[in-house]
Parts: sequence; C-alpha cells; structure tokens
Amino acid sequence: MHVRSIRGLLMSGAMVLLGTTVAFAENPMVGGAPMLETKDIIDNAVNSADHTTLVAAVKAAGLVDTLKGPGPFTVLAPTNDAFAALPAGTVENLLKPENKAMLVNILTCHVIAAKALSTDIASMAMADGGTHIVDTVGGCKLALKSEGGKVTITDETGGVANVTIADVIQSNGVIHVIDKVLLPKADDTAMAAPMASDDAMEGDFPMVGGAAMYPTKNIIENAVNSADHTTLVAAVKAAGLVDALSGPGPFTVFAPTNDAFAKLPAGTVDTLLKPENKDQLVKILTAHVVSGTYSGADLMQKAKAYGGRYNLQTLSGDSLTAVIRGKHLYIFDEAGGAALVTIADVNQSNGVIHVVDDVLLPK
Repeated sequence: MHVRSIRGLLMSGAMVLLGTTVAFAENPMVGGAPMLETKDIIDNAVNSADHTTLVAAVKAAGLVDTLKGPGPFTVLAPTNDAFAALPAGTVENLLKPENKAMLVNILTCHVIAAKALSTDIASMAMADGGTHIVDTVGGCKLALKSEGGKVTITDETGGVANVTIADVIQSNGVIHVIDKVLLPKADDTAMAAPMASDDAMEGDFPMVGGAAMYPTKNIIENAVNSADHTTLVAAVKAAGLVDALSGPGPFTVFAPTNDAFAKLPAGTVDTLLKPENKDQLVKILTAHVVSGTYSGADLMQKAKAYGGRYNLQTLSGDSLTAVIRGKHLYIFDEAGGAALVTIADVNQSNGVIHVVDDVLLPK
C-alpha cells in the first residue's frame, strides 16, 4: 500500500485532536449524518451531505470496492466546497470516462494504506521536527504538519488543506475531513485535458521483455506485451485474475519471468494450469500482489528503517519480506525463497510492477 514508520507509532488511550487532548468518544457527525464505526468508509461517506462530490468521483473512478475492502485505510476526505474551489469545469472533466486514470490518480493521493489517527499524525510530525512526509497509495507524497493546534496537509503542488473534522473511525480505517482537494504534481492544464495517447507521449519508458511499458496502460495491458512474462500471463488467465489486475487497484506486483517459472520442479507449471488446481494457482499468484503502490525506493527506505527487512501482506493473506543485501533488493517468501528485483519501478495506470527472478511461494 505508505506511511513511513506509521505502524510503529500507532498509539492507544487518550488522543490529541488537532492539538487538544480529549478522551476517545463517539464518532463526530459529518455532513449532518452520524458516522457509525461498524460501517466501512463507503457506507458512511454516502450518508454525508458534504461529500456527494467525493462519492460521485469514487464511483466514477471505480474505487468503491477498493475502499470497501479490509484496509485499513486513512482517507483524507475533501468536502463538496473543496471540490467547488477547483477551477471551473475541472470536476466535470475529471468525471468523464476518458479521464478515469487521472481521476484515480487524484483520489488515491487522498488515501494512506494504514490507519493513522490524529495522535499518530501529531506524533510523527513532532518526531520529524514539525513535518512528516507520507506516501499515499497513489504514489503522491504529502507533508503532514501539526502547528498551533492545527493539523495541515500540503500536497505536491504546494496546496495546503486543513483537517476540519478528525478521527472519524470506520470499520476499515479512519476518515479525516479536509477543506481542500489534494493534487499530485501536474501541468496547469493536466486536469482539464484527457491523457495523451501512448504514441503522442514524450519521454522514455522502461523496457520489459523487449516491449515499452506505458504508465497509461494497466498491469495486464503491459504484461501481455512482455516476451519475458508469457508464462505469468497464461497463469493469470487460467486463474481468472485478468479483471482483478485490470481494475483500479492500485497494486504492487512482483512479476516472475519465464525463467523464474522454469526453475520450478519439472511439471509444476503444467499442473498448476489445470482447472482442478485453480485455487492453488490463485493463491500463488495473489501471493505476488500487494495492495497499494510501493516503489523500489519506498521498499528500500522501509527496509532500512526496520533494520534491513520490511514485511508486506499480499492479497493472498501471505507475507513477503523486502530485504536489502548490499545495493540489491530481494523479496523473501514464506517458504524461505528469495527473489532478486531485476527491474524496479515499472509504473502502471493502476500501480507498479517489479520484475523478479524467482517465483514467490506461500507456505
């Protein structure tokens, strides 16, 4: 998923709400509606009269199922007034189907892949000298500050949002209401225009299996073009995971090459591709997928922060461990296998791929 050291800083007991110490109590009202801790982020948000634009955007972006998932997530939720403060026509353009990738990018810059209460934000900001940098699931970096009894969030464009209602607890995380839409780095006209076609885009893109990987395409659309990943693609199709990995995500995928699959005992791949072994194949493949976007730098940084090793939970429920060895990044599976990341940061419209030289296996 991107909160540096957040899990080590989660606290219990009394909380600091925007600088004021109070006992943990019932959820505040949001948009005239009670927010129930037993409901998830989507089920509560649809009841807020102040968040109808956000809910419409989440639906248009195809993120409903993601934000109804187990999480946990921290959602920085802009109000209708925050969206209305954007340049005229921006919201309407973002809701158009051809701008879905851009909308997903913006919305996921409001989501942190962990549960961060206001106490956690204040503690991390204090520990970092007043400002804590956090990575969102969309790959954006936000600056969290706690100054003068207020919590503020600065986006990559320099825009500053105030937390107006903190600690709205959800069954799958927490919401903090904010008064400004947070934006990733972009040209002044980026939000008003559709994404350019691959042929028209400028710049260099990483090559994988002899093919260019375009950040405007999703994981499946890019993977099918890699000559080094034909076995992986065949396995994903046999497992029925094409639609899932074409979805909004975002996902971090550790993608074994054909040579990686060839290292398995003779006949293993053929056996896994049989219909009667579909459940086992799904488990193995989803043990290569992590919810959220983790760049190579993110994984190296987190591993260094935790003594050279950082644990990740995969969609299968199994664990992977990012390990630094010299200048190299390895991914260890639960069976004790270690895969070297040979090509990092192959960005996709719905996440990132890291090519690995071994198949990762659950216990």
